[in-house]
Amino acid sequence: MNRPGTKHSLRTGQAEFVRWFGPLLEALRDLGGSASPREAVDRVAEKERVSQELLNATLKSGQSRFYNQVHWARQYLVWEGLIDSGKRGVWSLTRKGRDTQLDAEASREVFLQQVRRHAALRKQAEGERNSAASFGDTPEDTPQSDQDSTLEVFLRVVRSMSAKGFEQLCMRLLREAGFERVKVTGRSNDGGVDGIGVLQVNELVSFNVVFQCKKWDQAVPPKEVRDLRGAMDGRAEKGILLTTSTFSSNARAEAERPGAAPLELVDGVKLFEMFKKYELGLKPRVVYDVDPGFFEQFG
Repeated sequence: MNRPGTKHSLRTGQAEFVRWFGPLLEALRDLGGSASPREAVDRVAEKERVSQELLNATLKSGQSRFYNQVHWARQYLVWEGLIDSGKRGVWSLTRKGRDTQLDAEASREVFLQQVRRHAALRKQAEGERNSAASFGDTPEDTPQSDQDSTLEVFLRVVRSMSAKGFEQLCMRLLREAGFERVKVTGRSNDGGVDGIGVLQVNELVSFNVVFQCKKWDQAVPPKEVRDLRGAMDGRAEKGILLTTSTFSSNARAEAERPGAAPLELVDGVKLFEMFKKYELGLKPRVVYDVDPGFFEQFG
């Protein structure tokens, strides 16, 4: 990320990108708490009615000046603990970020606090070129003793969520998986569809996707698969059905029925594997095993 094309000082705190702190938090709230960088930047531009002149302005590197500024705003908000840094480029509000409102004065104070913090760290660790590396979180050990117990705890936690919360959680997961323009529809009469999104395969190919979330304990029957497929008609090329439980054998057969629109079924186990892959709500831990053979060679 290029340095923002503006000067800033500890005395005045007039960095140009500081003005996007509050709007970026608001944009992410509007988008359900998380979004791809492009979605977030576009929403800020839309809500703040950013001039075409700024949108067209570029840095010496050729990067959009406005895009660069919002990225720097996001970085400072990450350091402040208001935005989490997603591993696949998803910008997501932390719990603190969801409840924080930043006006011009509060934004300036956040900026000054982080400038001081960086200065202190550079002084403490002289010679370290990238002070941002000093802000990484130290992973904590997870309390589960094995994979099975982790799965059980995961499913218990997710099943305890509200239906709306589970929908928002699935939306975040799909964004981490690479889907764009993902949103929860929030309409009970939407034909069984809980949300929509777009999967961009490459520059030329994309798919409209609908998804449905079932926070169930019992197996999902084939009727739910047929209902979602019917809701896809004329609006999406693919459907995804996510559940905290399992799918009956008939439901799986219906999803794979030849000649029918394709449906992806995500049961509780697969859901867990996806959350583990993207490290969403699951903290990894490293376990070392002793290799006796290594020590035997020394007698």
